[in-house]
Amino acid sequence: MTDITARIASELSVRQSQVESAIRLIDEGNTIPFIARYRKEATGGLDDQVLRELFDRLTYLRNLESRREEVRRLIEAQEMLTDEISEALDKAETLQEIEDIYRPFKPKRRTRASIAREKGLEPLAVIIYAQKPVKGDVFAIASEYINAEKGINTAEEAISGAMDIIAETISDNAEYRRFIRDITFREGVIITAAKKEEDSPYRMYYDYKEPVAKIAPHRVLAIDRGEREEFLSVKIEAPEPRVIDWLKSRIISKTGSVFTEIIEKAVEDAYNRLIAPSIENEIRGMLTEAASEQAIKVFSENLRNLLMQPPVRGCTVLGLDPAYRTGCKLAVVNETGKVLHTGVIYPTPPQNKVKESADILKDIIYKYKVDIIAIGNGTASRESEIFVAGVIKTMDRKVRYMVVSEAGASVYSASKLAAEEFPNFDVSLRSAVSIARRLQDPLAELVKIDPKSIGVGQYQHDMNQKRLGEALAGVVESCVNSVGVDLNTASPALLSYVAGINSTVAANIVEYREKHGSFRNRKELKLVKQLGEKTFEQCAGFLRIHEGTNILDNTAVHPESYEACEALLKLTGHTLWDVRERKLGNLKAEVERLGVEKVASLIGVGVPTLNDMIEELLKPGRDPRDELPPPLLQEDVLDINDLKPGMILDGTVRNVVDFGAFVDIGVHQDGLVHISELSDRFVRNPMEVVSVGDIVKVRVLDVDPARKRISLSMKGISQ
Repeated sequence: MTDITARIASELSVRQSQVESAIRLIDEGNTIPFIARYRKEATGGLDDQVLRELFDRLTYLRNLESRREEVRRLIEAQEMLTDEISEALDKAETLQEIEDIYRPFKPKRRTRASIAREKGLEPLAVIIYAQKPVKGDVFAIASEYINAEKGINTAEEAISGAMDIIAETISDNAEYRRFIRDITFREGVIITAAKKEEDSPYRMYYDYKEPVAKIAPHRVLAIDRGEREEFLSVKIEAPEPRVIDWLKSRIISKTGSVFTEIIEKAVEDAYNRLIAPSIENEIRGMLTEAASEQAIKVFSENLRNLLMQPPVRGCTVLGLDPAYRTGCKLAVVNETGKVLHTGVIYPTPPQNKVKESADILKDIIYKYKVDIIAIGNGTASRESEIFVAGVIKTMDRKVRYMVVSEAGASVYSASKLAAEEFPNFDVSLRSAVSIARRLQDPLAELVKIDPKSIGVGQYQHDMNQKRLGEALAGVVESCVNSVGVDLNTASPALLSYVAGINSTVAANIVEYREKHGSFRNRKELKLVKQLGEKTFEQCAGFLRIHEGTNILDNTAVHPESYEACEALLKLTGHTLWDVRERKLGNLKAEVERLGVEKVASLIGVGVPTLNDMIEELLKPGRDPRDELPPPLLQEDVLDINDLKPGMILDGTVRNVVDFGAFVDIGVHQDGLVHISELSDRFVRNPMEVVSVGDIVKVRVLDVDPARKRISLSMKGISQ
């Protein structure tokens, strides 16, 4: 364990004591959000992101140790374990190195070499490979192994079989494979060519070359998909002459031998038939894995920024799910998300009931005092946007609209969760409700949808779905716990992401709430079925009760610190009533006057916990999302044909990918700000400059209405 903690500490650039404490807390069953928020003294303040990286590396390294010992045991069982092999296993730092060491001892399917061994040719292979001076020629030596019963009729056949054994021996050598893998990665070139004449999204790869070591992750994933869809053939061209020369220099005797020519042929066969294809597959796998990890990071960061978009509070919202034949579905929700009205209008083809639909829409807006209209961005969205913009122009009530991504809305609408939430609504009406609510509170609504369906990534369907799912679930968990959850209104889906709470306990919380009414304090949680002391410890600090009996229940102060919190208030001349009435303006100054470390010691907590406590007492019920800029709402519509190069517009970043950012400028077609146009300075990673949800100013560079392509720039514009 010491080696693991030291290695993780080095990789994450933190102290070994921090890693040791974090591992101990994880092994005790504590969740990452709980450790990050409430055990800062133990971990030295490691944040959520670092702790998740630590957990991933811990899992990998423990698996590495487990595999190391398993391979050692398997080799020992064959009575082949030597001090040299044992030492090599001890030094191996990756799973690949361990598998290379195990390769010669691994049970194999029937190969040319194994067939040759069955024919009794291994002694001949040993003689040839040893390259010791011998009398006679090669064929004379080989003729001693002719055995018609075993299918060896000539000396040539015996030599050929021995060469197969030698080739496999060379291929199984861990040192050789490591060198060839490294040089192929450093100096190899990935080459792609067209397999079909027809046009496709992969046209740029129809005749393409790029060094393996330099290829960008998104190009790896594009090439992989093009190959899978049979538009591309892909190969890696290695520095073959150099590799073979290096192998020969390692294997062929410097003093010369009658077997030299045979060994040379065996080396070439080993490389071309066995090593090169295997190494190519390994490197392609490494490239894909690295590209997938990068894509997962991009997706995760985009998802985090999307979920942390500020809620639109205190507004009545009308959600509009656009469609053609079946009409546009409407759902009005009040400021708490309660559905007030649903309906259908037909302003789009083929019905084109524009006037009738306009009258209905206006009546609804006036009757329910609608403030904002959220329009889904799917089929018929453009026509619906034009219709809505036209209607609100004629009204004497100020109404604005926003086109909202409806990615995943249909997935949610058809889900068991949606059916339980709205049993009397059809699928399309549920979508309209979801569209309205995701504008009101993106986090509360989007947690109901599989994160993979939210649509802020790239090539998400091409990567390891288990790994992607785990990473995205971690992001959702992190966001939910950093914001906090209203215990009395949260859905089971939202509650299930709170630290320590699984889907069963979430359902039990809702059941208790429905049976006994609103929770009045956090202690009541202990009355919920299957919510024991450990679960309470993990979840309590992340659950809020806005109108409860104790104001601290509406903060992120953990119940374990309530006594310390009250001691702090008493020490500084305040009470819980002052917290409720927000009369603690001088609390921070008072603590600084007394001395932060002294106060922490007096009330029995660490300095990090004290600082967090002060922040929470000053702003009970605080939502970190409120500090972000609000979403960009619109009152009029813009068409792609209205765009002209040089125009400067406000836009919302909808997606960030390796090669740039897609920005919604209100024309129903996101424009691309290429990575080279994101800033006047060099940008290595687009996320250095923009995040999903950012409001940015962009200049139109080029517009291609026929292909629906818009090129934008952020260079030279004050943001």
